[in-house]
This record gives sequence, structure tokens and C-alpha cells, in this order.
Amino acid sequence: MKRLSYLLFLLFAFCSSQESKINGISFVASNKLTSQEEVNPVLETNANWVTLMPFAFMKTLNDTALFYNSKRQWIGERKEGIDNASTIFHSNNIKVMLKPQIWIPKGFTGHIEMKTEKEWQQFEANYEKFMLFYAELAQNENIELLCIGTELNSFVKNRTPFWNQLIEKIRKIYKGKLTYAENWDTFQSVPFFKKLDYIGIDAYFPLVNEQTPSISLLEEKWTTHKKNIEIFSKKLDKKVLFTEYGYQSMDYTTHEPWNFSQEKSVNLEAQSIALQALYNQFWEEDWFAGGFLWKWFENHADVGGLNDHDYTVQNKPSLDIVKEVYKKK
Repeated sequence: MKRLSYLLFLLFAFCSSQESKINGISFVASNKLTSQEEVNPVLETNANWVTLMPFAFMKTLNDTALFYNSKRQWIGERKEGIDNASTIFHSNNIKVMLKPQIWIPKGFTGHIEMKTEKEWQQFEANYEKFMLFYAELAQNENIELLCIGTELNSFVKNRTPFWNQLIEKIRKIYKGKLTYAENWDTFQSVPFFKKLDYIGIDAYFPLVNEQTPSISLLEEKWTTHKKNIEIFSKKLDKKVLFTEYGYQSMDYTTHEPWNFSQEKSVNLEAQSIALQALYNQFWEEDWFAGGFLWKWFENHADVGGLNDHDYTVQNKPSLDIVKEVYKKK
């Protein structure tokens, strides 16, 4: 009887870990308020979470100013757009991660570097104001998860005390869960993951430089990355969340998955294979929380398709793979 009870407990624990997976979609803001018409295709993917992504803009890598929630931005990125989108997704039983992030026209956010201590302090004050604005919005809208930064490795490593106090200030305002999204190659250098609820990784890991690799080859190439991720997860006793993951539908898509500037021939099969290999490797692991597929546009009928080489799975064969995996919850 005791053995039977133990086996039932293990079965329940396994099922619970699978049912609780974050099966997410990165929902791109638009120039109009989100309606049920835009939500319906998301529901068809079987997703149970979406990311909403309001941007702040920096002119250069060492500019101290941040511009956000501006009338010059699309309404979907402004407060009223986030309020509206979170309300309608919640009404459809879809949870929300709010992921405010920085956009720099020329330059990678991971290389942000101020020239003087005074400029660092000015930038930190502006970033804190930016993040606390959205922390308050997230609290008021009952948003379940807040991402406090995205791919800011230089800022994180050079100014760790700032981040520690920022987390404390956010916790006083926002009562939901917290994560931070670090780039695939620097996630182990983030010093404050222990203070958060999830280890967030933008999972564009390089795998293999082949035009159309096999699923088995990709799973083999995932082995080292996966081992390092699991070790880090267990060291911190935190689950890993892929705050972004995805592949372009083009040749050699698993070689440099982060490189959105390349334009190679459309390869729908390569995208499908790459996603299936990732799901096979991670979605059954109990230390893995789930992830947010990059990315989904509101005008579903008009985007993606068989001639598109971008990341979206919309109107492509890979969408069926996503639906099948996400159906398992």
C-alpha cells in the first residue's frame, strides 16, 4: 500500500509539472487596441501565456535618457494598450508576462556602457523609473509575471548593487512573480537570479551549421547546453524559463538563431525540425518552467506564410508542432 501511494505521488508530481508548463507566445504590440479577433488565433495555438512587450527607446549605447509610454509609440505599447491587452487575455484564461525592454537603433543592449559615474547614476534613475512604472501597471492589472530586464549583461555585471535595490523596490510595489531575461551566452553571469522566481534565458543557442539538420543531430548538439542549464538551475534551486525562443524559417536556422539580420532561402522544414528538437529536449523536464515563442503578430491572416523566412510560425507547418506540444499543457 505504501509503495502504491508513493507511485501515485510520483505520478501526480510528474503530471503537475507538465500541466503547469508555461506555453507562451510573444505577442507583438500594434497600432490598435487588441480585440477578441486578434486573440482567437492565439487561443488556437493552445498557449496558456502571452508576453506583452512595451519598449523604451535609447538613442545610443551611452545615452542616459529613456523614452517610453509616448504618444509617438503605437498604442499597443502604451499603458492603455497594455491595460487593454492584459484584460482581454485574462478574460480568455491566458496569463500574462509583462516584459518591458529597451530598443537601441544601432547597438546591442548587452553592450550598454556609460562613460562616467554621473552618467551611470542618471541612467539608473531613468531605468528605475521606467521599470517601476510598469511594475505598478502589472500590479494594478493583476499580471502574473514581470520581467525586470532583457539582455542587459554589461549593465548587470557592472552595476550589481543597483539591481539588488531595484528588485527590493519592485517587490514593494508588485506582488507577482519576477524574472530577468539574459542572453543565451551570458545567463550564468547574472548575480541576482537567486532573488527572482525564474531563471530567464533568451534561448538562441547555436547548434549546428547545416542547411536542414535532423532532429537527432540537433538533440545531440543540445546536450552540452542542456547540461549546463540544468546544473545552473539546480545550483540556484530555481526553474528555468525560456523568456524567448524560436527559429527563423530559413536555411541554416540553427547556426546563429539570434541573427535576425541574415536573409537566407526560405526553409519551412528546418524551422519545424528545430522547434521539435527543442521541445523534445526541454518540455518534459521538471526543472524547466516553459517558454515564450518568438514571435506572434496580431494581424494573423496577413503575416508569416509559406514564403516568409522570419521567426513567426504563423501560417506555416511549424504552427502545427507548437499546437501539439502546447495542447499537452
